[in-house]
Amino acid sequence: MWVPYALLSALFAALTSILAKIGIENVNSTLATAIRTVVVLIMAWGMVLIAGKQNEIGNIGQKSWIFLILSGCATGLSWLFYYKALQIGEASKVVPIDKLSVVISVILAFVILKEAVTVKTIVGGAFIALGTLFMIL
Repeated sequence: MWVPYALLSALFAALTSILAKIGIENVNSTLATAIRTVVVLIMAWGMVLIAGKQNEIGNIGQKSWIFLILSGCATGLSWLFYYKALQIGEASKVVPIDKLSVVISVILAFVILKEAVTVKTIVGGAFIALGTLFMIL
């Protein structure tokens, strides 16, 4: 059941890039990121409230809080750098470089999460990296 969600994520991530590139014309990239973040915040809390999950916040452990906060910081930094790159660069070049996060995530999953290293994953990651290089040259 995760595949349709992953495909929808990819679709909306693609729309995010194109809509952002159009939207940040003549707008400071940091301000644009802040506006985007407010919209995401409203949508995320709206979904929590619609699903009735707000009462579960007290069940979150300290370790989860720490890592969720760190993840939020990483997301914020990623968005700030992404919007700046998108504002001054071509979307067709910025987006593929941003998607190198797939390769970096896989490497970090091997190192930090101790996930299994497979030939298929290494070859796939190499193709993504080579494809990115090919697209930006």
